[in-house]
Amino acid sequence: MSHYFENDMNLKSKIRELSYKYNSSFFMFYSDNGVFSKNSIDFGSRLLLETYFEENLTNKRVLDVGCGYGFLGIMIGNITDSYVEMVDINKRAVHLTNMNIKRYKDFKGKTYVSDGYSAVLDKYDIIITNPPIRVGKDKVLQILLGAFDHLEKDGLLYYVIRKDQGALSIKKILEENGIQVNVINRDKGYFIFKANKC
Repeated sequence: MSHYFENDMNLKSKIRELSYKYNSSFFMFYSDNGVFSKNSIDFGSRLLLETYFEENLTNKRVLDVGCGYGFLGIMIGNITDSYVEMVDINKRAVHLTNMNIKRYKDFKGKTYVSDGYSAVLDKYDIIITNPPIRVGKDKVLQILLGAFDHLEKDGLLYYVIRKDQGALSIKKILEENGIQVNVINRDKGYFIFKANKC
């Protein structure tokens, strides 16, 4: 069975289009087999994005880790006039993100293949992620804890995890590592977190 965090070169492509309405505007995204939430935009990602927009963060340097087909990063770039880099271990996801970037001519940023932060060289004001829960808790913690090596001094980490996927136990581990974590929204079992170094 193929997973969205793997590169399965034998998986047949079947491009589809997904739509997302924000305020009065519609945004379109190409999706495909072998990527996360291929048939619809994931509820957790939508809740994370809409909660992020309520923070009124504009003109930031943002990194989207595990970007999939680019929904979070492209929306943030469009709505908040931010520079956004997007990374994913899945080459097909990165290809789709590049296809989607071309739809939005004012987008500032880039996407590239990276296993977590392995190819990330810069620091950012914001890191945002809907982490790949199915790859395991250790990898999720690597992404969340590793964010603070790539954030500016007052940088912020935003992420989403469902309660039944260990949201609160992961929050406790981050706090034990000197990170202040706040729940800033919750709905349908999804928790939206904002984290920063104490």
